[in-house]
Amino acid sequence: ILPPNSIAFSEKVVQKALLSHHLIVLNYLICTFDKLKSVSSEDIKITDAVFDGVEVRVFEPPAKGDESLKRSVVYIHGGGWALASARTSLYNNLCRIMAESLNAVVVSVEYRLVPKVWFPEQYHDALRATRHFLQPDVLAEYSVDPSRIAISGDSAGGNLAAAVCQQLSKDEDLPVRPKLQALIYPVLQAFDFNTPSYQQNMNMPVLPRYVMINYWIDYINGNYDLAHELLINNHTALNVGRALSFRARLNWTSLLPPSFKKNYKPVVQSTGTEAIVERLPALLDVRAMPLLADDATLARQPPTYMLICENDVLRDDGAMYAARLERAGVPVTLDHFHDCFHGCMIFTVWPTDFSAGVQTRNSYIKWLDENL
Repeated sequence: ILPPNSIAFSEKVVQKALLSHHLIVLNYLICTFDKLKSVSSEDIKITDAVFDGVEVRVFEPPAKGDESLKRSVVYIHGGGWALASARTSLYNNLCRIMAESLNAVVVSVEYRLVPKVWFPEQYHDALRATRHFLQPDVLAEYSVDPSRIAISGDSAGGNLAAAVCQQLSKDEDLPVRPKLQALIYPVLQAFDFNTPSYQQNMNMPVLPRYVMINYWIDYINGNYDLAHELLINNHTALNVGRALSFRARLNWTSLLPPSFKKNYKPVVQSTGTEAIVERLPALLDVRAMPLLADDATLARQPPTYMLICENDVLRDDGAMYAARLERAGVPVTLDHFHDCFHGCMIFTVWPTDFSAGVQTRNSYIKWLDENL
């Protein structure tokens, strides 16, 4: 019989091995092919540029007739702040199709990743690139209509898009503001890892709960030894004073519909470990956790599209954000796919061409086409 400390050590070794295997598989799915060079086609001009020190890939459709200005989407890719690229085939394909379908200029942001950098650098990269693009002279260079710009992203990119949108809404000197935001199964909080969707989908392929927790730990430059305490919400226990003011902002018992809540119970510890948020203040930083924003900030957000999937630990992050935005007076379209899974929208290219990907992508592009 192994002593208790040996058992704990063995569990950590197994967990790290499973995480490593999962990331290898996920990286294969996202980066199925090598990064694609900026090769233009007859329909779309693709160029790589640098916006205020941040690499971007720009997709430009040809001018049509007497059309003078085009609409535009700033797109921020997903991948747990650690994987993928604007240049991988899956995101290259998505942005090219968006540019073609919407006749829009699409700017795909190539922000830096873990482990090269940690929070808040990914956020700063996305914000700098977006601010640069919103300058009137840059928009004029790309023939973009300043009144028809959306900010969008999926998963961790949805997190960055929401955080960027919140900050832009506070910038008094910004000459141009986004008309819309479109968030695809975004990750929006690390306050509660026991929402109904986290409990329901804790072992769901592509993004099981323990992997999402480890993505968070990597993003905020923490230690994997904290994973279990985060899992049981020790970092936001009732005795953690810094967390108390945020609790009502993501109370899923009041924000989620009965069909989401089912019979799941909240996991709220009476006594936890305040030292966690003292060591890792990013756990309560609104720039990392857009769902923690106050109502005044939410009221300034543009009309929002929120795509969520039933088979996803992050379903409730998006649903709660949509509910809070609506309560703040923001027009919201909540697009809930009952038979889809996290990450599905980018999987439309062989050998990972899934009907769920085409279904979600078409719905997303349709909303942009009708509203942008």
